[in-house]
Amino acid sequence: MSVKVAVRVRPFNQRELELNSKLCVDMKGHTTILTDLDDNGASRDFTFDYSFWSHDEFETTPEGLAVPLTDKYADQTRVYELVGREILDNAWQGYHCCLFAYGQTGAGKSYSMIGYGKNRGVVPQACAEIFERIRSGHTTTKSFEVMFSMLEIYNEKVQDLLIPTSARPAGGLKIREHKSLGVFVEGLSKHPVDSYEAIEEKMDEGNTNRTIGATQMNATSS
Repeated sequence: MSVKVAVRVRPFNQRELELNSKLCVDMKGHTTILTDLDDNGASRDFTFDYSFWSHDEFETTPEGLAVPLTDKYADQTRVYELVGREILDNAWQGYHCCLFAYGQTGAGKSYSMIGYGKNRGVVPQACAEIFERIRSGHTTTKSFEVMFSMLEIYNEKVQDLLIPTSARPAGGLKIREHKSLGVFVEGLSKHPVDSYEAIEEKMDEGNTNRTIGATQMNATSS
């Protein structure tokens, strides 16, 4: 695997519902179809490695879990199985891997990557599977060590989310490149973890330190 691109369409948010927004996106297989509602319905097709339809065709259980009503709906599990697991497979073989979520504020990046409540995103699901693989692969001659770090890039500054705001350098952390280690963030803290629960605790700690500001599109934009 080199580079793969997936797109995902979310449900209308409350603001869009109040504005009676019209849907101009559809998906069929790997193809995303955009329709110009102001130009007699002219449309253009774009083909990606994955086109995930998550706009509708689902129901929410009393526990808050989004459950597909049709095969078209892509829930969090499906996104992970098609995208996240492949990245983990490559990382497990020793390759450097990166999952990059891109989109305007309110597009659903945090939901896909982290998730909310019962709807766990790619990162929590990958973390859980890491320890499942460790348990099944541990032998007397093989051991594993998992370290956790969490950072954010906000206003072009790199900050360690596991360090209190008052203790962070004003200019942020520096990105360096080492001839054998590759690219790394100088001064980024590393924390040993031995279970998914330990990672979840660190993620919660980091999430509370994220930079958040309200926008018209998203009340908790980060």
